[in-house]
Amino acid sequence: MLRLLKYVKPYLLLVILAIALLFVQANADLALPDYLSRIVNYGIQLGGIENAVPVAIRQSEMDKVVAFMTTQDKATVLGDYTLVEKSSPNYDQYAKDYPVLATEPVYVLNKIDKAEINRLNPIVGKAILTTAFFQLYLKDPTQATTMAQNFGVDLSKIPDMLKALGLDLTKLPAGTDISSLISKIPPDKLASIMASFTPKTGAIPDSMITQGAASAIKAEYTALGMNTGKVQMKYLLKVGGLMLLVTLLSGITTISVSYLAARTAAGFGRDVRRGVFTKVTNFSNTEYDKFSTASLITRSTNDITQIQMVAFMIIRMVFYAPIIGVGGIIRALGKDTSMWWIIAAAVGVLLTLILIVFGIALPKFQSIQKLIDRLNLVIRENLSGMMVIRAFNRQDFELSRFDKANTDLTSTMLFINRVMVVMMPVMMLIMNGVTVLIIWIGSHQVANANMQVGDMIAFMQYTIQIVFAFLMLSMMFIILPRAAVSGSRIADVLETEPVIEDPQAPKRFSDRFSGTVEFRNVSFRYPDAEEDVLHNISFIARPGQTTALIGSTGSGKSTVINLIPRFYDVTEGSILIDNIDIREVTQHDLRDKIGYIPQKGILFSGTIEENLRYANENASLEALREATDIAQARDFISANGHDGGNGSHDGNGNLNGDGTGNGDGFTADVSQGGSNFSGGQKQRLSIARALVKKPPIYIFDDSFSAVDFKTDAALRRALKQSTSGSTILIVTQRVSTIKNAEQIIVLEDGTIIGKGTHEQLMRDCKAYREIALSQLSQEELL
Repeated sequence: MLRLLKYVKPYLLLVILAIALLFVQANADLALPDYLSRIVNYGIQLGGIENAVPVAIRQSEMDKVVAFMTTQDKATVLGDYTLVEKSSPNYDQYAKDYPVLATEPVYVLNKIDKAEINRLNPIVGKAILTTAFFQLYLKDPTQATTMAQNFGVDLSKIPDMLKALGLDLTKLPAGTDISSLISKIPPDKLASIMASFTPKTGAIPDSMITQGAASAIKAEYTALGMNTGKVQMKYLLKVGGLMLLVTLLSGITTISVSYLAARTAAGFGRDVRRGVFTKVTNFSNTEYDKFSTASLITRSTNDITQIQMVAFMIIRMVFYAPIIGVGGIIRALGKDTSMWWIIAAAVGVLLTLILIVFGIALPKFQSIQKLIDRLNLVIRENLSGMMVIRAFNRQDFELSRFDKANTDLTSTMLFINRVMVVMMPVMMLIMNGVTVLIIWIGSHQVANANMQVGDMIAFMQYTIQIVFAFLMLSMMFIILPRAAVSGSRIADVLETEPVIEDPQAPKRFSDRFSGTVEFRNVSFRYPDAEEDVLHNISFIARPGQTTALIGSTGSGKSTVINLIPRFYDVTEGSILIDNIDIREVTQHDLRDKIGYIPQKGILFSGTIEENLRYANENASLEALREATDIAQARDFISANGHDGGNGSHDGNGNLNGDGTGNGDGFTADVSQGGSNFSGGQKQRLSIARALVKKPPIYIFDDSFSAVDFKTDAALRRALKQSTSGSTILIVTQRVSTIKNAEQIIVLEDGTIIGKGTHEQLMRDCKAYREIALSQLSQEELL
């Protein structure tokens, strides 16, 4: 995969934007449990009271609360409140909010920021709790002592401390006011008594201070005449609305990231596919021999699909999982640090599972693509060779051959799926086990006033998010090996440098190009072969002449021909065209001078016209007709059009037909590979295509083998007239085809054993004479 990173460069901005949005999405997802915690803790449990700082408090109650504060704290708190009386400005507005103003003054909280609220929370909260404990202690010392223990406060020594001051709680009148009681205590003794009543901040979280003070604040709101139900509903709507907005933000970023990831992955796949195709089109036969056709098809389709899918998942999941995992750990520990071991245990079990699955599945992933190659090869051979298979009644054999390839792939995929399918139930077991464990431990924490219910729920959700983050990574660990194999296979193609390259400073053919082809002491050896297949080949093919190559099967005829367009490069010696070594010009310029007709007529899906224009897209209708006439293809082409050639030609060189919609056959469809034409028809269309190009050099690689003798003779006569100034090289097994050639070269085992005209070779070359006599009678050879 790393070898393909350069193809990601054009999409780097999209990737960066996607990662930025992932941070936004992760923060939104991580905020949701916190909002839920606030709804449970403050909206439901505490009636919408989020802080220990009341928005309003009666003057009489404020006097009791500040009695348990230091002089500095008292000044700070009173400085943030305004005393509202009947003579105060806006009294009528305040009276609507706090009806108790009709009977006594009220302290109203000023508009202060969040930082100031956080600073006042522990001061006011502890003072309110202390007041509540003191009041409860006056009524029921036992209950007050029990409740105070939940906040780390020990009230057992209070009675003795008060008796030492001459205050016996059992003899105090009913309804004794705290303020009057405190006024009787000397200042130097008051501090120690207040310290006993004050909750120990280090014993419990500040949130529990707020929770403890909430009931007293709610009672105060009722005393003020406020609608506490409205206060609760307002808080629920505010936090719930924020939660919905955060959820909407998470949804928008999720869609945006998915879009960016899909766009990046699709573009990446397209560019890699284009790169592979471009590279393959520049391969010489040497590279094609290294990669099978089936393998190249698999690499261009299935392999690229794999890395495209992984590219999407990397952006969508791999970047997201660490953010949500680390963020979840930080936020979970922010709720409670005592249960950190639950997260560690869950992650440890999960990592162990991932490593086991990874170790088992990786070797199988590495073999999948090769098995797909094999399956594609079998299918391709079966489809292309179906007629031969049926002719020899080998359907059962081919079926068993396909079943073997298919079963091997299926069994490997099933093995991997069986291993991977274990992941989900185990993951669910881990998550459910973690949930039960958190509830079990958390309930004790809540009972001991060390944790709030909402915080426990949030901790549980954060833990599940952490587990899911590792689950996402585990899925990538399983998918990445296969993608890595696919990436390596694609990179192998992209990094394969063709052995045939254009020169850095190429020469150009002269404008007065003649087309003389000269083989000068040429020897050739196939890549990785131990011996040469051509030995010291030397001959000259001149313009206006036909040079024919003949010999037994495997003598090297086609190999000689393939060296001219540089499908292979010579091992020794040189090939010159117009006295320029073909390795000194570009492949484009070289092949631009050559009309190549292979033995197997290759046609492309489309129309006959499109196939003929493949050689020259600007060729006129007259040029197409002339080429098909010479190639003896006009009859069967016209038969497809049913109009005898009455088509018209527009200004762009397109065929319009004769107004009946039939055309003159050039618009007839050509199936894939030309399967709707016979072998002889495909060869004649291939010859016509080369004639449309009108090159100075023609190469016929046994291109008349599927044509009957009558058509062969007529075709050669027409070729002789139309290509009189061109250099023609013909590879054939038919003596009748080359009997009139100006030069015939006889090959045997890669060596020239005869060279001359037909008459000369019949007289001087035994091998040629044997070939000729095996095909024609003595009279026909004269």
